[in-house]
Amino acid sequence: MLAFSTATMVAALAVQAVDPLPVAPVPVAPSTVVADEQRMPESPVVPVSPVVPVSPPVVPVVPVAPNAAPQTAPVPAPVPAEPNAQKDIVVVGQTRDPGDPLRGVNAQAFGATQAVDSAVVGPVARVYKRKVPSPIRKGIHNFLYNLREPIVFVNFLLQFKPGKAAETVGRFVINSTVGAAGVIDVAKKRPFRLPRRSNGFANTLGYHGIGNGPFLFLPLVGPTTVRDLIGGTLDRLLLPTAIGSPFTDASYTVPAGVLGALDHRADFDETLKCLHDDVGDPYASSRAFYLHRRQAEIDHLHRRPPAPPPECQAALPATRIPVGAAGATETVPPPGP
Repeated sequence: MLAFSTATMVAALAVQAVDPLPVAPVPVAPSTVVADEQRMPESPVVPVSPVVPVSPPVVPVVPVAPNAAPQTAPVPAPVPAEPNAQKDIVVVGQTRDPGDPLRGVNAQAFGATQAVDSAVVGPVARVYKRKVPSPIRKGIHNFLYNLREPIVFVNFLLQFKPGKAAETVGRFVINSTVGAAGVIDVAKKRPFRLPRRSNGFANTLGYHGIGNGPFLFLPLVGPTTVRDLIGGTLDRLLLPTAIGSPFTDASYTVPAGVLGALDHRADFDETLKCLHDDVGDPYASSRAFYLHRRQAEIDHLHRRPPAPPPECQAALPATRIPVGAAGATETVPPPGP
C-alpha cells in the first residue's frame, strides 16, 4: 500500500514538470518582424555569367572489320562562303587568242576559200603548172616581179637602207634592158650577182615598230593582218598613182592579176599540202605559217635571228612566201632556228 502511494506521488510530480502553468500569449505586430528582418545586414550580390558547357567536337567513327582499330573519317574542309552578290563581281568568260579575236569569222572565210580552191583554183593552177612550159612560167614570174622593184626601192629608202636601195635600182635597170623587160633575171647571175629581195610598205610599218594587229583571212586576199592589209594596199596604189597607164588599165591589171594568182598558187602547191593535209586544224596551221614568215622578213631587216619555224615549214624546201596582202611572193629558203 505504501509503495502504491509513493508511485502515485512521483507520477503527479512528473506531470507538473512537463506541463507548466499556461501563460497568456503576447500578440506581436507583423511590422515588428519585418523591421527586424530589414535591419539584418545584406550580403553584396555578385552577378555570375551563366556557364554554357562546351561539348568536344564529335568525330564520326567509321566502322571497320572486327579486331581492327577504329578509324576516324576525315573531317570535311570548310566550304568557302559564297560571294556577296552586292559587293563581289565574278566575271566568267572564254579565253581568246589575243592575236586572232575574229577567229570565228576567219575560220568560216578560210573554209569557204578552201572549198573554192579545192574545186577551181587548185586544179586550174596544177593544170597551168603541168601544161605551160617551165621557161614560159619562169618568164611570167620574172616579169611580174621586176615590176615590183620600184616598190622595193622606195621601202628600202624608208627603212634607211641606201645600199640595198641602190642594188634594187641596179637590178631593175639591168633586167628591164638586158633581161628583156624583166623576163630573164640577168641581174642575179655573174658578173652582177644582185639577188632579188622582197620588200613592201607592210615590212616598213613592221620595221618601225607597228604591230600586226588582228589576224584576218579574207576572200581573194587570203591570210593577212591589219598592218599587212594597209601595206599591201599602198603597194598596189604606188605604180598606178605614180605612173598611171598602163597600170590603171583593165587590159593590163586583169591579165596580170590572173597570171600572178596562178603563178603563186602553182609554186605554193606543195606548201599548202603540207599545211592542210593530215592536219588537225588547217586554219591554225596556215595562220602560224603566215605569221612566222612575215615576222621572219622583219627580223631579217633588223638582222635578228628568226624564231624557230613551225614543224611543217621546217620540212619544206625553198619556197615562195607571201609578201604583204597583195599575194606577191619571193623565193627564199625557209628561215632556220
